[in-house]
Amino acid sequence: MPRLQLLRPDHAPAVLAFERENRAYFAASVPDRGDAFFAEFDARFAQLLAYQAAGTDYPHVLVTADGEVVGRVNLIEVDADGSAELGYRIAQKAAGQGLATAAVREVRGLAATSYGLVTLRARVTHDNPASRAVLEHNGFTPVAALTLNGKPATSYRCALE
Repeated sequence: MPRLQLLRPDHAPAVLAFERENRAYFAASVPDRGDAFFAEFDARFAQLLAYQAAGTDYPHVLVTADGEVVGRVNLIEVDADGSAELGYRIAQKAAGQGLATAAVREVRGLAATSYGLVTLRARVTHDNPASRAVLEHNGFTPVAALTLNGKPATSYRCALE
């Protein structure tokens, strides 16, 4: 089972490989990151680490025993009110194995115990039932309808205990 780890500088090559290998798969359900993401990867990765150091974001990776990244679970836009936005993505070859549900559960625990957060927010399009199930299995409840990337979507909230 892959282990959840807070992002570190030495994860950069594996994160880049993960994003490249799964680019088309992710683009089927979320907007493509674009060529600039890959061309500017080193600077973007350094910025993630800077946000983490500042306490505004908590990026995590799911890492296999051999060092391969098979998922990302991030808490971003940490607000002074103790809330943050949750985002996650799992590699195509690892999808459907319960990794997202388990990783979100673990990050939810870390959010409350390690990062001092009280609420998580998430958004998901209606054409992504697997992601909606991950949220609902982890105590997120729908709070509002919205449009996300031109698609009908739902905003979710989760109170942390």
